[in-house]
Amino acid sequence: MKVLNVISLILVILGGLNWLSVGLFNYDVVSELFGGTEEVVSRIVYIVVGVAALYALSFFSKIASED
Repeated sequence: MKVLNVISLILVILGGLNWLSVGLFNYDVVSELFGGTEEVVSRIVYIVVGVAALYALSFFSKIASED
């Protein structure tokens, strides 16, 4: 389970950095790498990052149980 936590955290960080580049520079790294936001691969990447973010919500219960 720890590996899944690390992978999820990495994906959420990469997604956050992508949104940072969109906000600051109007440059979407994912769509640039995979040919646009409507391409299947880009959509899969967005979905995987979104699922990782949903999974990362479970970290709050782990943090609360440590206190």
